Amino acid sequence: MRKYRSLIVLIIAGLLFVASSFYYLPYYVSKPGMAKELEPIIEVENGYDEAGNFMLTTIRMGKANIYAYAMAKMSKYQEIYPIESVRSKDESDEEYNVRQLHMMAGSKTNAIEVAYRKANLPIHYQFKGIYVLNIIDNMPADGVLKPGDRIIKIDGNKFKSMEQFIDYINQKKAGDKVSVTYERDEKAKTVTIPIAQFPQDKMRVGIGIGLVDDKEIVVDPPVNIDTEEIGGPSAGLMFTLEIYNQLTKTDLTKGYQIAGTGTISADGTVGRIGGIDQKVVAADKAGAEIFLAPNENGAKDPNYKLAAKTAKNIGTKMKIVPINTFDEAVEYLEKLKEKK
Repeated sequence: MRKYRSLIVLIIAGLLFVASSFYYLPYYVSKPGMAKELEPIIEVENGYDEAGNFMLTTIRMGKANIYAYAMAKMSKYQEIYPIESVRSKDESDEEYNVRQLHMMAGSKTNAIEVAYRKANLPIHYQFKGIYVLNIIDNMPADGVLKPGDRIIKIDGNKFKSMEQFIDYINQKKAGDKVSVTYERDEKAKTVTIPIAQFPQDKMRVGIGIGLVDDKEIVVDPPVNIDTEEIGGPSAGLMFTLEIYNQLTKTDLTKGYQIAGTGTISADGTVGRIGGIDQKVVAADKAGAEIFLAPNENGAKDPNYKLAAKTAKNIGTKMKIVPINTFDEAVEYLEKLKEKK
């Protein structure tokens, strides 16, 4: 009888564990991710080799089931976020993922621009269309277009900017119809979509999409960045350093394993990111010797401050370096002594 009861308890415990894995709470959990070498995923045609490595750092972010939530509560370097602090109101999983990938694309573009300008190489932009970020529920585009679609024509007209597209649509009135040519999975398709009033603003009309310019930077020599499914803008600084290093004869790595993080603006400013403590942990586990952290130009509580505190707490020998701009990062690395 006692064995039978023990078996019942084990079965119930197993069922509860399985149930906890499939029941999701209105939270996200983030934890240390990885530090990934950039040379294999960034290739400048005929670029220079490097003795060390630049590494991007990531966090792992996912919806919290009961088990993940409980583990995060007990773990020092895991964070729990209410879902509304991660995703916009009414934003679907698909829209969230598309937004993250678009921010990554913007990070790549800025990195290429900053690196090529620093190397005194020409750049220019090619407008590709209108990028659909999200779809507004119950508007005409709902169920027709999807986040990630690229609109290339409206009524047979091509546009040179998002503003031109908006100006054209604003000339229409509710009930009018427009012919929309878009690309999805590298295939073009044309559909007719009516114009309607926006539910929250009856003075405005449209087809019901959130949109941004979709443009491609064109450079010589060409560069390819293959980030697969990594999203977000936080690898901007490290992208820029890797690209610039392949463009110039001087090897900025000096033989070191250099990790870091930070967004990059078109003017070279390095910006704040989330999860800096978790990225320090990931970089330390990967064997990084130097970690570049956003210093945010004198902000009261910059990323660098938490990065330095985390490094001290985990007892790493990794050097934490405050960085405000790309030029500042280059200056620091140029002064490094070659690793023996």
